[in-house]
Order: sequence, then structure tokens, then C-alpha cells
Amino acid sequence: MLSDEELLRYSRQILMPRFDIAGQEALKSARVLVIGAGGLGCPVALYLGAAGVGHLTLVDDDEIELANLQRQIGFEQNQLGDSKAESLADRVRRINPLVSVTAINDRLSGDALKRRVEESSLVLDCSDNFATRFALNRACVAARIPLVSGAAIRGEGQLSVYDRRVEESPCYHCLYPEQGNEDLTCSQAGVIAPLVGMIGAAQAMEAIKVISGAGKPLIGRLLVLDAWQMQWREMKLARDPDCPVCSD
Repeated sequence: MLSDEELLRYSRQILMPRFDIAGQEALKSARVLVIGAGGLGCPVALYLGAAGVGHLTLVDDDEIELANLQRQIGFEQNQLGDSKAESLADRVRRINPLVSVTAINDRLSGDALKRRVEESSLVLDCSDNFATRFALNRACVAARIPLVSGAAIRGEGQLSVYDRRVEESPCYHCLYPEQGNEDLTCSQAGVIAPLVGMIGAAQAMEAIKVISGAGKPLIGRLLVLDAWQMQWREMKLARDPDCPVCSD
């Protein structure tokens, strides 16, 4: 049940018939795992916390650096050298003290990653390397937990939702094979600041849709953004029947 304070705080969401109190209660009951507290993780955590997701777990083993402040909007100059996960968790708590936030200052892998995924209602991939993305995809497929995946570099971004509870849904591995992909980081290629905010905000929106059941999530669809031309392209994604991760 929502308290009077929650009814007032979330009133602009509850007013929408497609969302209503049922959608807000679904958010309150959700346990969301966010992998990465950088350019994508900051807007994801801030929006989901403000929207009323009941429990957020933020995972990142990095510390805040000066070069992060150009785009990682959850941090400030006086936090240089602090833990990203813990600093972002504190920021979310200041925005909305009604939500529970756990910070994990570590890079999860193996059984630790599997356990955290299994405890979650939904996972958001806000990481910046293929090794983490593939490991997270495997864990989500095995646990049948929906995964909202985003990526951004230079002036290009992409976004999709993978949900093995939906029979026709592909997984991340259906789109990208593990062999032949090389990491290209923002420190190598650059990134324009608002891009990560655009993709991160879209990830938060997809998470809210999946949790609440409102709207049509990006399952089986990939959105690709060219921010310099301000053009979104949508591509259909089919499940690979021979995928080594999600095929039956």
C-alpha cells in the first residue's frame, strides 16, 4: 500500500490511467540492479529513485575522476576520489528518502553476479565493456530476469530490452557474438555529454514500462541514435535459434 506521502510525491505518475496506483505499487515492490554508475548509470539511478522504485542496488568499482564530471551528472567537484556507487547511492537517497539504495563498490562476476541477478526484478546494463555485458546477459537469461541494455559512445547510442520470459525475445548474445568484439571506451573515442543522459533516461523509461506493465517495451527491437543528426532508427531483432546462451 502507498502512504499519503507517496501518493502526493508520485501523484503526477498516478494520475495517468495507464499507470495508476497499480503501476506505482509495482515500482515500490521492485528490486532493480544497476550495473555501472557512470554516464548511463547516473541518470538511470536518479530517475528510477525519483520515480519510486522500492530498492535499487548500484554496482561500480570505480572512483570519481575529474574527466567524469563532464557527463556523469550524479557527481560533483568535491567528490573526486570517492566511490561512484556510494556517492550515487547517497544522491538518490537525498532526492527520495523513501527508497532503499544499496551501493556495491566492486566489480561483480561469477556466483556473486549470478546471486545479485537472481535477487532482482529487473537489471539495467549501464556498463562500458563487453565482458560485463556478456556475463550479465548470461546471468539474466539463466534467471529469466529482464535486462535493459544501453550503450553510448562518441555521438551514437543504442538501447534494447531482453526478456526471456517472452518466448520470442532474443538475448544480447543474439545481437553480438562474444568473439570478435573489442571494447572502445569513452577515454579512447570520446563522448558528447548529453548523449549518455538521453540513453540513460530512455533506459529508465524502459525499466518503468517493464516493471509496471504499462506501454510496449523494446523487446525484439533495437533503437539506434545518431545524436549529431538527431535521428532514431529502429531495427527488428530476431531470436537466434542456435544462440549458445538463450536457445533451448
